[in-house]
Amino acid sequence: MTHNNRRTFMLKVIAAGAALGAARAHAQAAGPKVEETDPQAVALGYKQDSATVDGKKYPKHEAAQRCSNCQLFQGKAADAAGACPLFAGKQVAAAGWCSAWAKKAG
Repeated sequence: MTHNNRRTFMLKVIAAGAALGAARAHAQAAGPKVEETDPQAVALGYKQDSATVDGKKYPKHEAAQRCSNCQLFQGKAADAAGACPLFAGKQVAAAGWCSAWAKKAG
């Protein structure tokens, strides 16, 4: 293999790796939505709409707290849903809430 062929081969390998990484990230971001009946969701008190959270059961919940302003939310501010590390491979509603909510820095 000549020097040029090695360089071309390595560039193709790097490009293919980047493409696979991007495809994996896209596939994870487009996962199914978390259902409120999911065992992890039940354990964390997850609701798809923050306005429906039981204030007696979760007295620290405030109306302004939503997944979209939680530091764990991996979507963009304008997204209707996004990934959350607490629900691997699934998306949470931006308007949702769970007991692990933590204010996003900034």
